[in-house]
Amino acid sequence: MTDRLTPEERIARLTLARTERVGPVTFQQLLRREGSAQAALERLPELARRAGGQKPKTPSPDQIAREIDAGEALGAHLIVQGDDAYPASLATLEGGPSVLWARGHLDLLQRDSIALVGARIASAAGQRFAQGLAVEIGGAGLVVVSGMARGVDAAAHLGSLRTGTVAVLGGGVDDVYPADNAGLYQRLIQEGCVLSESPIGHRAQARDFPRRNRIISGLVRAVVVVEAELRSGSLITARLAAEQGREVLAVPGSPLDPRCAGTNDLIRQGASLCAGLDDVLRAIERPRGLFEPTPVYDVADVETSDQALIDRVLGLVGPTPIARDDLIRLSQGSAGAVLGILLELSLAGRIVVGHDGAVSRSD
Repeated sequence: MTDRLTPEERIARLTLARTERVGPVTFQQLLRREGSAQAALERLPELARRAGGQKPKTPSPDQIAREIDAGEALGAHLIVQGDDAYPASLATLEGGPSVLWARGHLDLLQRDSIALVGARIASAAGQRFAQGLAVEIGGAGLVVVSGMARGVDAAAHLGSLRTGTVAVLGGGVDDVYPADNAGLYQRLIQEGCVLSESPIGHRAQARDFPRRNRIISGLVRAVVVVEAELRSGSLITARLAAEQGREVLAVPGSPLDPRCAGTNDLIRQGASLCAGLDDVLRAIERPRGLFEPTPVYDVADVETSDQALIDRVLGLVGPTPIARDDLIRLSQGSAGAVLGILLELSLAGRIVVGHDGAVSRSD
């Protein structure tokens, strides 16, 4: 497999992705506006200064070289947006991961896949169902994606190792978490694929798992939830999947078991009931246009916007995240002008743009 990007541009994209205040949404906007990561890096000081801030801290060439060397020492593969190996399903998402590290079989990232997620402290019945369903999904030619957590995730991976499975981690691709899944991790890098957007050596923290979950849902055609309490990371994955246009299915359970409260509620809210493989196959046969690129706006230069519009946008942004579409509508500015303002304000550190594109004040 060959890449369309030059080695210099790939390094520049990794550098831009690791730059302070440049999240996935800002990364994509900079590439669209400047044409390349190399050009974007050159313009960062000017863009931040125009919005009244200091240049974002950019990693040094030595820091980038150390990350690349660490990945090569693991036998991991660096994938940046624009590489041929970058998953086609993630390429359709706004705010998809800027860079990925992968260990194992990269071809699995290009195949149709289904996510199986659920409770860490899962019942024996829940784990048995997840593993059996994973076997059937693999037998149907689909890859199983999960998060290598205890319980349902581990059962899903075990059921699909022979047919193809991908584990998405919150930490780096060398972060074996939880530690008691070390044996499963070794099998995954030999028989499946382990994937992460975090730097090599990064140890997973609580804030990393929602980011991880959006990759799980973004990779797949459908998410199946097997046991989840009402406050559960699996429900975050289900919500993200619905927002991304993926199918959401849930396995019903006893109303007396709190581990089934979340899945039963998903069904109550409109998720498809999953009792086996046939339900999964029916769900993904429905046309949803998952792989059609999301329409994007051109990002205009702030200099083409008037100060009154900049002031209106800033006045609308508060500590509670607000969607960019709402900001465009409420500010009565053009989409390109408002997005240009938000881009430069984020680089200046005056606002924060989340992985979902929502905007909030940085202070």
